[in-house]
Amino acid sequence: MNDMDSPLDDIFLKQVNENLGIAHKVCRLYFADAMDREDVLQEMMYQLYKSYRSFDGRSKFSTWMYRVCLNTALTSRRRYKYRKAESLELEHHEIAEPASDNPDEAAASLWDAIAILSPLNKAIILLYLENLSYDEIANITGLTKSNVSVRLVRIKKELELELRKTIKSIEDVNP
Repeated sequence: MNDMDSPLDDIFLKQVNENLGIAHKVCRLYFADAMDREDVLQEMMYQLYKSYRSFDGRSKFSTWMYRVCLNTALTSRRRYKYRKAESLELEHHEIAEPASDNPDEAAASLWDAIAILSPLNKAIILLYLENLSYDEIANITGLTKSNVSVRLVRIKKELELELRKTIKSIEDVNP
């Protein structure tokens, strides 16, 4: 009998597969390099499996999974920061291309703006964009509900300013 033959393991695998997008979103948000994302995704799966027996069901599985994945991503990010030197390419800014009505490009601009946020603010906005309630976001991040509310107002303002800068730079390049 191998490690993954119990009914509990079957339930775990079913729930993880149903919510796998959570891990992928968190990886994409915190890691630009595809190989880093693969490594962290594997670490997330390990951490989820390792801690699954302690999941008590007081929150939804997806809420618990967000918390484990975010904590794993943040821990891995700190570890990678010391292990890897910044790529020179990341230090150069590209000239913005003209804006279009393409929703994919608008979404890409939003994700670029989100990438500038602090790790905690990235987590908060990701959870908000996933339509989680303030209570669920507070539970996952360890903040109070009112702190989540205040941070979201500030994050939205920060994103708005960043997106306005992007639009302005596009207008300057293409008058």
